[in-house]
Amino acid sequence: MKVSGIDIDSNIKKIKKQIEDDETLSASMRTTLPLDNNPDITHKLTVDTTILPKGNYKEVGYETRQVVDIEFKRVVTQYQAQILENEFGKRFTAPFPDGVNSRIQYGNGVKAHAVYLSQYQLLPYERIREYFTDQLGIPLSSGSLYNFINSAYSKFENLNVAEIIKANLLKEKALHADETGININGKRQWLHNASSLKWTYLSAHEKRGKDAMDDIGILPHFDGVLCHDHWKPYYRYDCQHSLCNAHHLRELTRAYEQDGQNWAETMRLFLVNLNQSVTDADGVLTQEKQNDYFKQYRAILKEGEKESPPPVPIEGKRGRQKKTKSRNLLERLQNYEDDVLRFMINQDVPFTNNQGENDLRMAKVQQKISGCFRSEYGAEMFFGLRSYLSSCKKQGVSGSTALALLLNGMLPNIFTPAE
Repeated sequence: MKVSGIDIDSNIKKIKKQIEDDETLSASMRTTLPLDNNPDITHKLTVDTTILPKGNYKEVGYETRQVVDIEFKRVVTQYQAQILENEFGKRFTAPFPDGVNSRIQYGNGVKAHAVYLSQYQLLPYERIREYFTDQLGIPLSSGSLYNFINSAYSKFENLNVAEIIKANLLKEKALHADETGININGKRQWLHNASSLKWTYLSAHEKRGKDAMDDIGILPHFDGVLCHDHWKPYYRYDCQHSLCNAHHLRELTRAYEQDGQNWAETMRLFLVNLNQSVTDADGVLTQEKQNDYFKQYRAILKEGEKESPPPVPIEGKRGRQKKTKSRNLLERLQNYEDDVLRFMINQDVPFTNNQGENDLRMAKVQQKISGCFRSEYGAEMFFGLRSYLSSCKKQGVSGSTALALLLNGMLPNIFTPAE
């Protein structure tokens, strides 16, 4: 079947084939654990020669098998500071290392692991307390856990991590933006996100619109391409824009299935096909192909005008006539043509804004677990540390490593201040 020059059947088969190939590749990449060249424990097993047939035997090698396991244990480091006394009875005590301030205290390894379980794995305080008590034999109160998180966030602030993330986001060619409602101490607020493939910045604000985004201070200074879901306040920023086509695909499906709009199904298939073509071309289409796709896009929308015309004015009724959802979608695709198809024009622009939505997801999961954020400062700590951990994870630094460095007053080398 061909629609507006598109061989739909052929392209659907091509996409399905690509999905099957990807699944096959994924399966082929699943491997067993590799042998460790430096095992912690080695047991040498010898042959019981008493059960062998008579003869002369010589050793010709070994067959190696390994068992990978995990050991739960606590490690206690004791410092004994020497005390010297002179002939006058004056005593001199050797200094303890920096950070060893109490008679007994938790080490940074315990703190980093606890904060990781709370802020990254999103475990409730009580479950973390039980884990440390049962598995490691380390008693840990909810108050101590809160203090660990507060200590990590204090280091986050002292090292200006938020400003480094913001500065690096402003250097990106494409930025994802999204927002969602959250509950802080029973009060409705908004969680705003600005992110890229490398960096994540989350911030809560009592407002949803431009005032909030201005206060956060990223979007007013950004001059690249802003990817979003067509929420109007984003268009108040003087930069190029790219609309999320995942949203368009869902809306087009609704228009076809619920309103019977055939043009919508044609457009949905067109966008899926176009995305595949851009992917096959490594993100760069020739100008000739771009022009051809623009023509097909406009032709589909022209057909849509016939199926979904504007509302007819009713004599004697004042004000604008209400439009159907399908009509509103049609007009948006017409009026924001460049922003819908910017992924075809600009290699740095993705097909969807899924990155922005994904970076908000864990904050929503945390809220579902706890019901709400109990204080503004608690929410501030969570969003700050989550921004840090997400940025680290995106660039290959594990959450446990990132927190261990942070609690020791250091940062991974990815946090070089942006020029």
